[in-house]
Amino acid sequence: MAKITLNPLKSAGVINKNIYGHFSEHLGRCIYQGLFVGRDSAIPNVNGMRKDAVEALKRIHAPVLRWPGGCFADEYHWEDGVGPQEARKRMVNTNWGGVVEDNSFGTHEFLELCRQVGCEPYINANVGSGTVREMAEWVEYVNSDGDSSVVKKRWANGRKEAWGVKYWGVGNENWGCGGNMRPEYYADEFRRYQTYCRQYGKNKLVKIACGPNGSDYNWMEVMMERAGRYMDAISLHYYTVCGTWDHKSRATQFTKEEYYETLKKAAFMDELIARQDAIMTRYDPEHRVGLIVDEWGTWHEVEPGTNPGFLYQQNTMRDAMVAALTLNIFNGHCDRVVMANLAQTVNVLQSVILTEGDKVVLTPTYHVFDLYKEHMNARQIDCHVAAEETGTEKDHICQVTASASQKDGKTCVTAANLSCEKEAEVEICGLDAVEAAGRILTGKMDAYNDFESSPLAAADMRGVKVEGGKVVFTLPPCGVAAVTVK
Repeated sequence: MAKITLNPLKSAGVINKNIYGHFSEHLGRCIYQGLFVGRDSAIPNVNGMRKDAVEALKRIHAPVLRWPGGCFADEYHWEDGVGPQEARKRMVNTNWGGVVEDNSFGTHEFLELCRQVGCEPYINANVGSGTVREMAEWVEYVNSDGDSSVVKKRWANGRKEAWGVKYWGVGNENWGCGGNMRPEYYADEFRRYQTYCRQYGKNKLVKIACGPNGSDYNWMEVMMERAGRYMDAISLHYYTVCGTWDHKSRATQFTKEEYYETLKKAAFMDELIARQDAIMTRYDPEHRVGLIVDEWGTWHEVEPGTNPGFLYQQNTMRDAMVAALTLNIFNGHCDRVVMANLAQTVNVLQSVILTEGDKVVLTPTYHVFDLYKEHMNARQIDCHVAAEETGTEKDHICQVTASASQKDGKTCVTAANLSCEKEAEVEICGLDAVEAAGRILTGKMDAYNDFESSPLAAADMRGVKVEGGKVVFTLPPCGVAAVTVK
């Protein structure tokens, strides 16, 4: 029996809805064909945005979308992507596949996409190969209503009213593809660049510093010590890679041992956040600076026959379990984690959507986000799980992962059975429950949806009972559930 004990009197705070955010880069078919097809496409669209993709993101209440990268951000020059599309500068995307980037999707198109989805835009600016002036004028172009030459350029391009974008990333992965900088050097560059990102009107910017690559604790130490008072948030990147970067697991044809290795590596996110948070707290005990995990997810070998620079991979129940486990971790750290962005939205890495021509597939990961959406802006409550371990002798983890929140008089508990072999009898206690109901996603560890068949989706859950104020139910192997308790 796995026992989930809730304590409604103890809370880490409100779960920021932006923890359920997404990431879109000019990489492979994420933007082009995935989100944007152009106004003249035969694929149903509104102002060039795929209607099916937009509607899918609206259904899971996608709260925030990061753009234009990723590594692409630090070679992106925003002025190349505004004005008449036929006159925009063409370039070769040297980071991702060596394909031509025609800049037909730029600032106006991105902000139109966010309008249609109903999400907040998060723009990542260019520090690696850009200039302070370039970033300052991008903020002005997007946010100012002043009578300046930069703003008049926006007017000439068809937009009179400022957009008022709050979230601005000051560089991306500057320890790597964003310039191979030392933390001491980047800390000074961040201080300089953010100085010229001005506030316009009542719109207060959230200035996001480039944080560490996974467990690079020295980077966080240097950044918080030297630049902490100048930032509103700092990023963290961590990918779950089964195997090594040079020899990664296949996305669909993997073993039970690889399944558990993947989940063990995903579970490291908990320790990683705790240790980075401890460093941040030494310099920021009031938790003024938010932690934003703006790149996370699984990274497998690309699908055979596809461009290796496009990072296209299928998405199985293994990926869904990683999503469930990770989102539970984020919920538990909501006192510090204020945003997270799954990599990436469509057709790249751990996508929630796959497209092929006019066809669209919702992945198992998509359905996890659908199950978890009730946590958005809800009050997190303390959630302790006692369960046996599952896995192999080499890689073993707690069989059940869970998190809980309260909103509008209801308690939402999300729980996942990480075993791919054994069911889990689950008991929720601590609420004096009267009634309960749930929805569940389940399937074999290597099951997935494709363009011919999509058997995996969330469905009503059977067998949820209330006995003596406790909620009891059974989770099948690779089962993810959202249980609502009154």
